Formats: sequence, structure tokens, C-alpha cells
Amino acid sequence: MDAGLLYEAKSPKLTERDLDFVISVAAPDFKDREKLRRLVQEDRSFRKALIGNEKLFRQVIGDEETFVRISPGLFFEILLRRACRDLEERTYFMETAGSQSVPVFWSKRAAAFLSDESILEYLVCMLSSFARIESFVIPVRAVDGVWRYVKVSDIDIDGLVKLCSLLDEEDRFAFYKRIADLCLFLLGIFPEYAVPDSRYYLGMGTQPRIIPKLKRSAADYEREGRMFYKLAGEHQRAKLLGLEDLLFEMGGNFNLARGCLNFVSEHYLSLRKSRLFDIGSA
Repeated sequence: MDAGLLYEAKSPKLTERDLDFVISVAAPDFKDREKLRRLVQEDRSFRKALIGNEKLFRQVIGDEETFVRISPGLFFEILLRRACRDLEERTYFMETAGSQSVPVFWSKRAAAFLSDESILEYLVCMLSSFARIESFVIPVRAVDGVWRYVKVSDIDIDGLVKLCSLLDEEDRFAFYKRIADLCLFLLGIFPEYAVPDSRYYLGMGTQPRIIPKLKRSAADYEREGRMFYKLAGEHQRAKLLGLEDLLFEMGGNFNLARGCLNFVSEHYLSLRKSRLFDIGSA
């Protein structure tokens, strides 16, 4: 199954290139580089402080080619840690949905939400998973007992919802989570993608129904995102993976998460996001 659906909700392990980049930019004069490498990998507090270094942020913002030299995980961790700091210092920020931008006055609540390491790590992994969009084929048993193969893009909400309706409940967890993440990702990073009015309604029952492929309003993305985070959190697989509470928190604080991503999109990514993500099939 596609890695984008099964990523773990914890900080990805930094690559050797990541470590070289972090040390060369944030601590170029540190003599014991091997010790520094171990500290970054093993000490969460040390990693948080070093990756939150101002020099690292300025490097990834100032050099558009940095993204291809480091892992997506490190890139987005640097941006999210900076967002947490910047949001804490603001009274409000502008949030975008469709063609509208409005001021929201809960920047400190958003900063507190993002300061939770489990939330920040989840968002880092989520954003990293969208840096590479893939299609995959899933075998599905039809009502007549014949196995058929369904091809779906991991950024196609409607295709994923339809696939869920064809799978047994025990096999739906990764897809529930992906749909919820996709709603949050699109509304947070590409808020202009939302249409200004709702063109359809996705039923709120526990079983998602098949819907036509239409664009969504901000309200649609929020409603579906909350619902699918709830479905994912209630799934037995979430309990086994220890993700139950985290998924409920993502759904319950959907707008805070959206605001954090919207802030990153508006202030740090701007025109670069079309190079980082391909949402043509969404």
C-alpha cells in the first residue's frame, strides 16, 4: 500500500544529508560533530531547539533549492517550529478560504496547539506525505464474489471515499485517515482551492456515501475532515497504533490545525507551494 497512507505520526528520522545541513548551518563551529548528530537524533528537546534555529529558517526560506537538498520532513519541521513561534507573538493573522481572507484573533491558541510535540510531529509527517503524490491499486471483492482492482490517487478525495465504501470496515483505517488529512491539507495549504459555496452535502452517517466528483467549499472540507478524523479515531486500528487520542484531537481542533497550516502557506510558502505539491488530481 502507498506509503503516504501509512506514515507514522512521529518525527521522521533525519537523513545523513539532513544532519549535515543542520550542523553546517546552525552550528558550523561545533567541534564534536558526531556528538551533535547523536543529540539531534536522540534528545527531543535538543532537536527542538536546534531545528528552531533562526539560521536554518532563513536558509530554507531564502534558498528555493534547499527543499531538494534536505528531506521534506526536515523542511516542514523547520517551518512549523517557526510558525509556532511567530503565532505566539501575534495578536491575529489573516486566514484564507476560497477568495476571501478574514482576520482571526486566536493566534495564541493556534500557537499553543502547535506547541504540542505530538501535534507538530503529526503535521510534519502529514505535509511530507503530500510532497510525493502517487496512485495505487487495491484488490476489492465485488458483491458477486469476483475480485476487482481499483486504482486511486492518494490525493483524490472522491476516489478514496468510494474505495472506503467498497472495503470491509477493518480495512478502512488508512483511508479514513488519509481523507481527513487531505481535507485539512487542501484547506490549510491551498485554501484558494475551495469554492465559495457548497455544491453538495456529504452525509454525516458513520458510513460515507459515494458522491460525485465536485469541488468543495471550506465548510465541506471542514465537515468531512472532522467526520473522517472521528471515523479514523474510532477504528480499532487507531487503538492498536496508539493514535486514537491524537486523531480525535485533530478532528476536534480542525480549525486550529487549519489555521496553523494556512499561516505557513501564506507566510512561508507563497508561490513556492505549487513546486512543492502537485494537487492537479485533487
